[in-house]
Amino acid sequence: MSTHDPAAAFLAEALRTFRGYKSRTETAFAQLRPEDWFSLIDPEANSIAIIVKHMAGNMRSRWTDFLTSDGEKPDRDRDSEFVLDSSTTPQQVLECWNTGWQLVFAAVEPLTADDLKKKITIRGQEHSVMEAISRQMTHYAEHVGQIILLAKHFRGAEWKSLSIPKGQSKMLGVKAELTNRARRG
Repeated sequence: MSTHDPAAAFLAEALRTFRGYKSRTETAFAQLRPEDWFSLIDPEANSIAIIVKHMAGNMRSRWTDFLTSDGEKPDRDRDSEFVLDSSTTPQQVLECWNTGWQLVFAAVEPLTADDLKKKITIRGQEHSVMEAISRQMTHYAEHVGQIILLAKHFRGAEWKSLSIPKGQSKMLGVKAELTNRARRG
């Protein structure tokens, strides 16, 4: 797939973005204590486990038979995605997470530039495949941000930054400049 073709470039970028969301979130997951998965910042908030359960439900609905059936499956019970059984474990939450992402990649990886021209439906509304993918990238970005914010909140001073830690931007700039000078000889 040539990335000089805008459609192929879009698909490559969508996959890169989805993989980045998954990876960054899993780096946040790795910092959680078992209780952090289920903690609430207020009674109306969603826990990390609930957000993951909702994302997994959305992924199953949107990406199963992506090109051939409505993205809102008739058997989806969205409201149940916001309820956890008290026996739910972090491992079960991770299994939902991984199953959801398997569906995303199984649907997106085989797509071709020609597929982007096709129309699909979500809740009976027609979307181009490109619009549907963009819609999901936006939706997942919102939830990934929520998960990372909650994880950072629960870990406090023990949090390990997923990007450049506070106060280290200049230090990284200096290191990059030294590396570039060394390369130039």
